[in-house]
Amino acid sequence: MNQTNWKIQPKDVLNAGPVMPVMVIQDLDDAVPLAQALVAGGIKVLEITLRTPIALEAIKLISENVKEAIVGVGTITTPEQLKAAEAAGAVFAISPGLTPTLLAAAQASNIALIPGIATLSELMMGMEYGLDHFKFFPAEAAGGIPMLKAIAGPAPYITFCPTGGISPDNYNAYLALNNVACVGGSWLAPADAVKTKNWAKVTELAKQAIDNVIAA
Repeated sequence: MNQTNWKIQPKDVLNAGPVMPVMVIQDLDDAVPLAQALVAGGIKVLEITLRTPIALEAIKLISENVKEAIVGVGTITTPEQLKAAEAAGAVFAISPGLTPTLLAAAQASNIALIPGIATLSELMMGMEYGLDHFKFFPAEAAGGIPMLKAIAGPAPYITFCPTGGISPDNYNAYLALNNVACVGGSWLAPADAVKTKNWAKVTELAKQAIDNVIAA
């Protein structure tokens, strides 16, 4: 895949920190304070999912107002969404899966794609497009740590961000794997804290996640 036009490379996204929050923003007024709270806690790579109608607006606001953040979009499934996210200011995109159409769209785009895979066949398709950094999703349901260890055999130079079922109880076990650069999780921006605008709690969760990483 021709990556020369991408503003940021997938490896730079996944290596920018050990944890990536999966953010679901229901209220546009929460977008900037939530991003600021996460950045204050030491997390700068943010994935805003397209699970709400205001997600693209939230990406635009965060991109414009939280300059320390590396702003990305999640739940990308179509080339049209990829283009809209790029226009909103996202510099990377994460998809739950991958298709030839989406991969081709990313190839012609300025936004770095980190596609999701759950099988070796999907991984091989992504590799045919020159990719070597992927989301592993849904991590726990797709085999978890044993699956990632098995994948490392035939694909030792591929790097992953597992997402799906990742929590404070198991994220260090994933980070201990040689083929895992970071993990994604919704626990870093819990719905109850966002709903009550408890930004101090979000910052504390971010700090805990960073501080409690066990060196491999």
